[in-house]
Amino acid sequence: MTSSPTTEICFVLPPALLLLDFAGAADAFRIASQMGLPVRLRMVAPVREGEAAPTGLGVSLSGVEPLPAHLGDDVLVVVCGAVGDGEAVLSRRGSRTLVDWLRLRVADRSVACVCSGALLAAAAGLLRGRRCTTHHTLLDALRRLEPTADVLDSRVFVEDRGVYTSAGVTAGIDLALHLIAGLGSPRLAAAVAREMAVYLRRAPGDPALSPWLEGRNHMDARIHRIQEALAHAPAENWPLSRLAEIGHMSVRSLTRRFREASGMSINSYHARLRLALARQALATGDTVERAAERAGLGSARQLRRLWAAGADGTPATARGKGPD
Repeated sequence: MTSSPTTEICFVLPPALLLLDFAGAADAFRIASQMGLPVRLRMVAPVREGEAAPTGLGVSLSGVEPLPAHLGDDVLVVVCGAVGDGEAVLSRRGSRTLVDWLRLRVADRSVACVCSGALLAAAAGLLRGRRCTTHHTLLDALRRLEPTADVLDSRVFVEDRGVYTSAGVTAGIDLALHLIAGLGSPRLAAAVAREMAVYLRRAPGDPALSPWLEGRNHMDARIHRIQEALAHAPAENWPLSRLAEIGHMSVRSLTRRFREASGMSINSYHARLRLALARQALATGDTVERAAERAGLGSARQLRRLWAAGADGTPATARGKGPD
């Protein structure tokens, strides 16, 4: 999905809305908008004009629109989750109206589902024949509801042909960051994550993983902390002993846990970040020598060696100039 001048992010709020499903993802888009991403937020629910939308906490949200009869062309629909098990999510007053609306208005559109929002999408036929996921306590309910779907567990989120589904609650933030990276850039998503003080994770199998996001689809908080340190200052030299201190573990545990969590060694991860820095410098017109310096490398020769091991072409071709 690509961003046109302004993309509408339409949050669909079910009865007994799980507030964090909505607030976490919506705030990520709000921050991205403040940072320049051309999006606008819209909140709709199966309510009457002027009626507040009920939440699972017993408070209601005002300023929410009734389900619209029409949607524009450039709209990403985000179906939020509700509290309770699968039966409760689908049987509340207003849930059937919401499912019918999804079936009529959202089929063949880009749609993202947070937590139990996947059950509502499945009831509307939006997950037929697709790979998907949901909160771990609702996986069996989702399988029963849509037998043709390939329901995956132990995933932060899954994307299949423009339909996105995420696991429970905070995974909606991860999904929002992924969508922000697609609408804007991976660097923007990283900036939003830093502003929100959350870690970046991204589902495996996505094409052309950005080095700023790659290797983050895990739940090891200590390794995330180390990856944040590397991503914040990739041009620095990072002795293993210093990284081990950040992660509060031994060097031996660090090297083992980092590979288990990220799927690569620390040196490989750091090298990818440095290559990304060098690529950005070259794209802005820096010489190969200057790009190597910006990436924290000792010489242009060192950058060429690193490039040959981890990227196609040469630094010169990335710069668009003649021989380097």
